[in-house]
Amino acid sequence: MSDLSDRMERARRNAEAGAQPPPEAPAHRAAPVAPPVPEQGPPESFGAELRVVDPLAAFKSRAVETLFDRIGSRINDSGLTEDQLNGFVREELTRIVAEEQLTLTSAERKRLIDDIVDDALGLGPLQRLLDNPDITEIMVNTHDAIYIERDGQISLTPLAFRDEEHLRRVIERIVGRVGRRIDERSPLVDARLLDGSRVNAVIPPLAVHGSSLNIRKFSETPFEVDDLIGFGTMTPAVADLLRACVEARLNVLVSGGTGTGKTTMLNVLSSFVPSNQRIVTIEDAIELKLRQRHVVTLESRPPNIEGEGQVTIRDLVRNALRMRPDRIIVGEVRGAEALDMLQAMNTGHEGSLSTLHANSPRDAISRLETMSLMAGMDLPMRAIREQVASALDVIIQIARLRDGTRRITAITEVLGMENDTVVLQDAFSFDYAAGIDQHGRFRGSQIPTGIRPRFTERFEELGIPYDLDGLGPAVASI
Repeated sequence: MSDLSDRMERARRNAEAGAQPPPEAPAHRAAPVAPPVPEQGPPESFGAELRVVDPLAAFKSRAVETLFDRIGSRINDSGLTEDQLNGFVREELTRIVAEEQLTLTSAERKRLIDDIVDDALGLGPLQRLLDNPDITEIMVNTHDAIYIERDGQISLTPLAFRDEEHLRRVIERIVGRVGRRIDERSPLVDARLLDGSRVNAVIPPLAVHGSSLNIRKFSETPFEVDDLIGFGTMTPAVADLLRACVEARLNVLVSGGTGTGKTTMLNVLSSFVPSNQRIVTIEDAIELKLRQRHVVTLESRPPNIEGEGQVTIRDLVRNALRMRPDRIIVGEVRGAEALDMLQAMNTGHEGSLSTLHANSPRDAISRLETMSLMAGMDLPMRAIREQVASALDVIIQIARLRDGTRRITAITEVLGMENDTVVLQDAFSFDYAAGIDQHGRFRGSQIPTGIRPRFTERFEELGIPYDLDGLGPAVASI
């Protein structure tokens, strides 16, 4: 047995006999403590074989209870800053740990206090995952099954909550901080962390085997266009075209599946908006991080416990029209608000940006038509298609490929109507024929189709600089 294991075993014996997990909790499902982990985050490889029983689990639970018994009122003191509260809690925990006379090294003692602070003030075992910048998504299937996404690949972690109640407390802590609620009457919720990370939680009875939690992390510093070029998401030629489209006030729709990077792309597109323009953003949960100063941020609100007070995305889109916006940015179009957004684009609010879930530009058009029908206006399908064709200028299609990378797979122009069909034309498409390299990564990138989009005429009219060479030699020679 290693020195660390010996010390942990001695510490377990020094803890009270009540430290054993309850009989109904199988040993292999008891809350584990991570094996030696670098300070910056969890170990590089995850798997079920890494699960171990935490010999100090019961002590950690008792320490949290003792902490709240001693200074519970101070923890809830709104006058303390986060740093003051953290320092205050650590001082008290240092005394609590010292009273137990555990045989630990200074590094182990610090790690123990860090774990207890995470339980008391943070998000328990998720805190170290949130602090690791390499992890982009955290998926809690049940209290003892926590997965992560890193570099586009999903893997199991050795971390776990002590039990279902522990997981529920963390979920309630998250949603409570942003004024949301979750209980048996409202068993699912969309929320956000203070850093803007997107949160979705589902509890029983909807989650049959126990509460489920999903956290989509966003970088504290939003990715910029150079970052996406470095990741291979787009080429410099595509980036230059998108910049010109936004500056020319074209209406742009970002389309893609779940986790493809639509919100990240929307952030990058918004960075091209001139700083002297008034922007109104509308989202279910605030995720966009715009750097311009003239920005009004609106967030929808679910109904309260009496079922009243709901404010939908559609309500906010309608209200935004009265706020004298130069640009309207809708985080994601999901329902009847699609019709209001299309009408806004067609009535002088050019340069609007939004996203939706779809697998191709053609599917994006179909989804917009379907969502517009949800508005209950009883409009003929042709009228809706004409709205779509005249409102939209460009569709950016994003996909997450098999290698885990996120790539733009098409830049598509909406040309208008031909009979009863919305006509689309690709300016760029992804080169799948380039194959895969030795590391399993797609070699391809966006290549021009050689067709000059009609909207480049608008670039010339407005004096927006754009080099037609980016669309291919055939276009440049026209």
